[in-house]
Amino acid sequence: MANKYCPICGEVNGCMSSAGEHGNCWCDMEEFPKEIFELVPVESIRIDCICKKCLIKFQEEQKIKGIIR
Repeated sequence: MANKYCPICGEVNGCMSSAGEHGNCWCDMEEFPKEIFELVPVESIRIDCICKKCLIKFQEEQKIKGIIR
C-alpha cells in the first residue's frame, strides 16, 4: 500500500494489509464494484486503498439508483 489515505475522500483508509505478518484487512473480505474505481485517480488505482466509508456510500448510492441489490 502506497498511501494510508483514501483516494476518493482523502481520509485515513484504515487499510491493514501491510501492517502485520498476517496482512489481513477489512477490504480482503469485501467486493468492490468495478464502477467505484472510476472515482479513483488513475495514478492511485491498485496502489491506494479505498476506505470502508466510501465503499458503503457507493454501494448505498447504487442501491438507490437501482443498479445493485
